[in-house]
Amino acid sequence: MIPLPTRLTRLLQPHPGWLVLIAALALSVIGIAAIGTVAIPEATKMARFWLPVSLAVMAICAVPRPRWIGYASYPLFAAVLLILILMALPFMPRAIVPMRNGARAWISIGASITLQPSELIKVLFVLSMAWYLRYRSSYRTLRGLLVPFFIMFIPVALILKQPDLGTALLFAPTLFVMLVAAGAKLRHLGFLLGLVVLAVSVNVAIALWAPDNMQLLRPHQRARIVSMVSLAQGDTRYIKSTAYQQDKAMTLVSAGGLTGYGAERSATIIKFNRVPHVHNDMIFAVIANRWGVLGVLGVLALYLTLTSSFLLVAARSKDPLAQLSCVGFAGMIFTQVVINIGMNLGMLPITGITLPFISYGGSSLVATFIMVGLALNFASRRPAMLARPNFEFDNPDAIFQ
Repeated sequence: MIPLPTRLTRLLQPHPGWLVLIAALALSVIGIAAIGTVAIPEATKMARFWLPVSLAVMAICAVPRPRWIGYASYPLFAAVLLILILMALPFMPRAIVPMRNGARAWISIGASITLQPSELIKVLFVLSMAWYLRYRSSYRTLRGLLVPFFIMFIPVALILKQPDLGTALLFAPTLFVMLVAAGAKLRHLGFLLGLVVLAVSVNVAIALWAPDNMQLLRPHQRARIVSMVSLAQGDTRYIKSTAYQQDKAMTLVSAGGLTGYGAERSATIIKFNRVPHVHNDMIFAVIANRWGVLGVLGVLALYLTLTSSFLLVAARSKDPLAQLSCVGFAGMIFTQVVINIGMNLGMLPITGITLPFISYGGSSLVATFIMVGLALNFASRRPAMLARPNFEFDNPDAIFQ
């Protein structure tokens, strides 16, 4: 057992985890300022309540030994899955599981505070999968990949039931990068990726050209794909209906110019355009409009610093749990950033996904700062003595075989 003073001394030493924290804090400050442009009460709540809570939870996560975190990952993952199952039951009262924007994705805990369990399950999925993969080699066969993907399917199915397509989309890319890092054979992963690309292409083709009685997607999902493609082609038929939110977001992004309009003028412009959910899903449009291209580049640089620092923590660590978890966190945050920005630029259909550390949402902020706390934890650890060999292989070319 390492004494607490010694543990704190190691934690405070220079390591890549501090780069993760600095980037996360900078993004959070930008997020509060961006939210304050369009929703001052929400920005105040993020600054005075959710950010301090997130930092406290982060500090707690920076203390336990990685082995204890691994032991707790399975039970906690199962507990949150049980909560998601209970939320899906039709008899759950609205006072506990409120309906927002057509989704039952939150749990009310009183005092106008709600939590989104799907945000926590993202972190626990990465930890559980890292704990599962750390000393195995079964996933180096095509059949062995079925277990990780089956585990992934459970939370994805429950989240889609809410429905929350945006959050559900994050799991497969995260698992993919973790399997690559763990040494799964690229030809197996390439085969599975090809199946996914084929399935997505077929669904998009059916949504665009097949008659109504042959559709596989839900009507609102099909409408978002059709409206996005129409906007890209210069067709304005849907800008008063299904393409309204995306069209307005694209307008705000393009209007920002090089340096943006500043806080007051940008607030007036955004209010005039009446963009739905502008303080969470469409917050990137606020950043582009208020700070322009330079602000966007600054935010992208911070995200690059954040994800690369996670990967640097993974590269420096000898603990397989730390290595795979940090790769998973980097992959999940990167995927979420790409999808959100793609929505705002009209390159991807609207899926209702937030921008990490920046969009309004207490559960999202807490979950992402848990990742930061774990990165600080892993980065400050010394290599364990007499540790078992992990997932790494002597022959790097083996992943291609």
